[in-house]
Amino acid sequence: MSDQVRTADGRLLRVDVSGDPSGRPVFLLHGTPGSRIGPRPRPMFLYQRGTRLISYDRPGYGGSDRRPGRRVVDVVQDVAAVADAFGVERFAVVGRSGGGPHALACAALLPERVTRAAALVGLAPRDAEGLDWFAGMAQSNISEFRTAFTDPERFEAGLIPRSAAIRRNPARLLDELRCDLTDDDRQIVSDTGIRSMLLRNYQEALRTSPYGWIDDVLALTGHWGFDLAEIRVPVLLWHGAMDAFSPASHASWLAERIPRATVAVEPTAAHFGALPVLPKVLNWLLAESPAWPVPR
Repeated sequence: MSDQVRTADGRLLRVDVSGDPSGRPVFLLHGTPGSRIGPRPRPMFLYQRGTRLISYDRPGYGGSDRRPGRRVVDVVQDVAAVADAFGVERFAVVGRSGGGPHALACAALLPERVTRAAALVGLAPRDAEGLDWFAGMAQSNISEFRTAFTDPERFEAGLIPRSAAIRRNPARLLDELRCDLTDDDRQIVSDTGIRSMLLRNYQEALRTSPYGWIDDVLALTGHWGFDLAEIRVPVLLWHGAMDAFSPASHASWLAERIPRATVAVEPTAAHFGALPVLPKVLNWLLAESPAWPVPR
């Protein structure tokens, strides 16, 4: 089910809800670039687990109005607005890749509403003390993030035509990434169902403008606007050890600073390993015990 929610400042957010309408709510925050229709478990799985999965386009993506200059912390107001619109008081939240830091912001600043949070293949803050932020990162990501941080106008000018080309042919993005994918990632994105979901996701993400992607990267490389030490709910940090887009060292750094964090690094997995593990993560988010892995 797709719907629109209006925020307090008048913006529209496009929202998608799937699974059990009366199930336990979980917010799924998409990657970068991404949209509300990105990869997720099949509706039957969600029904069987009694899960109501809520996802929405971050500002500037898909059907959501842009919020120029947004920071990672600004996700908190939007998630709260969506939860209020759907009558959801308490919920879990999971973010993949660029959605990971946004999930952590919700955990930090909505402690009375967020029950648990998970960040899959996410990033640490750009100013992370003691972390070599670029170590182990693919050159393509190093160039993108470094330009965004040092010369945002040049970054924006370069991403606008690239986004237009990907919108016309979303397979182009997977082709661009292919040389940096591990064998494990190539196998995952070659799956017909996953590839189809990814292509629809990228096309919808960039359907109206490139600014969701642009603003995401600028927000991720800027000051996030919240303190990780404020997080008091259980947090799962899942990462693939072979990830070259957001290195596993970022998860280790986060785990040392989030009081109730569990870090799980899968030795053979990489960036797209976050897709097949999502059902297991949803089980953890809704389980009675914080142990990982979740017992069968």
